[in-house]
Amino acid sequence: MTDLVTRTEGAHRPGPTAGAVLAPLVGRIPVLDPAPVVEDGRRPAKAVVGESVLISATVFREGHGKLGANVELRGPDGRPGPWIPMRELAPGTDRWGAEVRADAVGRWTYTVEAWSDPVSSWLDRAEIKVPAGQDVELTLEEGALLLERVAAGVPGAGGRIAVLGAAAALRDTARAPLARLAAALLPEVERVLSRYPLRELVTSSAALPLQVERERALYGSWYEFFPRSEGATLTPPRSGTFRTAAKRLPAIAAMGFDVLYLPPIHPIGRSFRKGPDNTLTAGPDDVGSPWAIGSPEGGHDAVHPDLGTLADFDAFVAQAGRLGLEIALDFALQASPDHPWVNKHPEWFSHRIDGTIAYAENPPKKYQDIYPINFDQDFEGLVIETLRLLRHWMGHGVRIFRVDNPHTKPVHFWEKVIGEINRTDPDVIFLAEAFTRPAMLRTLAKIGFQQSYTYFTWRTGKAELTEYLTELTEETGAFLRPNFFASTPDILPRHLQHQGPAAFALRAVLAATLSPSYGIYAGYELAESTPLAPDGEEYASSEKYQLRPRDWSRTDTLAPLLTTLNRLRREHPALRELRNLTFLPTDNEQVIAYTKRTGADQVIVVVNLDPRQVQEATVTLPEELLAERPGGLDVHCELGGGDHAWGRRNYVRLDPQASPAHILTIRQEQ
Repeated sequence: MTDLVTRTEGAHRPGPTAGAVLAPLVGRIPVLDPAPVVEDGRRPAKAVVGESVLISATVFREGHGKLGANVELRGPDGRPGPWIPMRELAPGTDRWGAEVRADAVGRWTYTVEAWSDPVSSWLDRAEIKVPAGQDVELTLEEGALLLERVAAGVPGAGGRIAVLGAAAALRDTARAPLARLAAALLPEVERVLSRYPLRELVTSSAALPLQVERERALYGSWYEFFPRSEGATLTPPRSGTFRTAAKRLPAIAAMGFDVLYLPPIHPIGRSFRKGPDNTLTAGPDDVGSPWAIGSPEGGHDAVHPDLGTLADFDAFVAQAGRLGLEIALDFALQASPDHPWVNKHPEWFSHRIDGTIAYAENPPKKYQDIYPINFDQDFEGLVIETLRLLRHWMGHGVRIFRVDNPHTKPVHFWEKVIGEINRTDPDVIFLAEAFTRPAMLRTLAKIGFQQSYTYFTWRTGKAELTEYLTELTEETGAFLRPNFFASTPDILPRHLQHQGPAAFALRAVLAATLSPSYGIYAGYELAESTPLAPDGEEYASSEKYQLRPRDWSRTDTLAPLLTTLNRLRREHPALRELRNLTFLPTDNEQVIAYTKRTGADQVIVVVNLDPRQVQEATVTLPEELLAERPGGLDVHCELGGGDHAWGRRNYVRLDPQASPAHILTIRQEQ
């Protein structure tokens, strides 16, 4: 631990001792391992406005003297916030903590202070000595002097009077010794002491950074759709437009989604355009992949003519906003062979020895319609162009960007770009589509991405879900915010391919209740599940390469379930946070149970992981929860309806065809 400061309040810090060689690494009152901390404080831990953040540290001292600890928060303006007392999180562990909440966006700092508590130390001795008749007068006089020191630091007259009255009682020899001591234990005195403790040997940790962002950086329900499919016709082939796609917005808003994510909306190249199901030859009516960006009609700052005009896009964004939907726009730094960059900036691409530009590959996949960018030949030029493009779309109402394949670009490029954008516009959010190795995924989160795709898509069993969510909430919870997409246009997970709507329902429940941010791709509510190949994860008739109009008039959909999930997420703060997750024991590996709690709000979730079979289990609640409610819990099942009494051990039976889960909210005591 470095940068420790020890002081007695009101005293000057002593100067260096002559002849000193090494500064001590531990302060007078050790304050060790503060958390949350990222890379020893070189990068900030993350929070959002209003989020409950546990600040903790290991605090202890020699001997039997009592100590106290507190957190000092400083806002972006440098001014200290309210004094936040800490408590020992579990008796005997020396780990102290306090829940804090920041109320503004910006770079905050926190400091943990530990201190000797002479009043508590005196009370500890006095409650032994006075009843035993040992050093009674001396002990009571020591207490009176300490309380007079406390009173000198109490700003309010009422508090001073209470403390000074207790000091006078300690000196009142007309009373019995135990009655004199009891005056120092009165509730009104204890309240003053807890708010204005006498602090000695105050030792401070280093000031550690906490980056506070807007709530959408942590919480949101995402819905992805292709505007060209909404209002499209196949005979004759005709693309949907922003105007026809806008007709779908009320239904998406009615399901309770917060964010509408659009794949690239830019002109699509003709050269090497892909046909249906990624075939290499496209017919004259094939629309191509939106990720093959750029044509003579323009590049990343243009709108595909089939979708309409930039004014149409502005109207689409405005209508979404009126319905409570933010627009997230895909940002893919790559180009089709027809992109204006190819001729204007050939240095931005890699050339093979025969002089041709290398197209994108992810063997065995080939993307002949896409040229990747070479960031090592004009780094600054690419930064300038990227900032221009982002600010262009920000000027048209986009404040969220889903970044395509950021792990295929240099990390320091994103650190530069995101840092520049968030320096002037801290409300802009970047989601990393980083299905990649853990080191890259974690580093992208540390250098600025507010959210990240995760491996949730492939975690299906109870053990692996428990292990992975423990990693996300504890190991990386200080800096990586997950977004649990249950499916994407690129990924039709195998567990969704052949198990029917029940599989879609249980995965939606898991995604929506385990992570504060989750998402689905259009067609999820219809349980679209036909794969292109038996051993693959690509959709048949993939919307990435062709128009996919859908029958939204169907009534056999998961829309009611999604609506309920999104309503519960809005109503319950516990479901809008990440680090408040606790798994509950069950005696069946096909049943997973967990609880999330924020303040007085608590939700219990029990999910059947088997979409084919009825599963039964016993769910065990933690003793500390029942200690608060010794009579048991009155819970309401939000999916199946009904009120129930829950105690230590609770039987559940879950039929996936009826409902794959119980979502239980706890009735508050009247």
